[in-house]
Amino acid sequence: METLPTIAVLGGTGKEGPGLALRWAYAGYPIIIGSRQQEKAEATAAELNTSLNIHSIIGMENSRAARAADICVLTVVYTAHQAALESIRDDLQGKILVDATARVDFRDPKPPAPPSAARLAQELLGPAVRVVAAFQNVPAHSLRKNLGQALDSDVLVCSEDASAAQEVIRLAQAGGMRAYYAGGLDNAVVVEGLTALVIGLNKAYGTKTASIGVTGINR
Repeated sequence: METLPTIAVLGGTGKEGPGLALRWAYAGYPIIIGSRQQEKAEATAAELNTSLNIHSIIGMENSRAARAADICVLTVVYTAHQAALESIRDDLQGKILVDATARVDFRDPKPPAPPSAARLAQELLGPAVRVVAAFQNVPAHSLRKNLGQALDSDVLVCSEDASAAQEVIRLAQAGGMRAYYAGGLDNAVVVEGLTALVIGLNKAYGTKTASIGVTGINR
């Protein structure tokens, strides 16, 4: 039987992080919730455990969570991106970091200027960390609903490391999402910009679940 990697969701007490953690825990992945504050991490982990009637999700301070995991997923708000990376730089060495950051202000959504958040992360963390950009456009509002069913949302995965990208594609699929490799880290700035469009669509049509879809590819 395959041993699944341990996933640390860093900044995992916000909106998107707990939803992703819930889907991966449901799929059988060992999950750690990371936060700057141990108490907040433990409280979110307890809430998710109750939702799934399990006891395996644990909460830790971000640096401990990063060290204990095989794959780390960063789900902080864009204003905390650099500080969060700097605080766990040493703890991430040798690991895959999935950067879900979209540098978009939800009050005034506009596409960000390059370089992408993931490119900035790669430059800050160095070559020993395999950075992958993904999950920027997944609607947080949908993640906690209908566990075990497919989510009508496609994930664009960007990385310079093909094997790391494939790991993240498998993660997305385990969470009920379709996922596609979309090139290197510089392409991720386009994916971030799509978040501005999604926010605009949500506002225009009075919903919280607009997402991105890919067509024309045979899988």
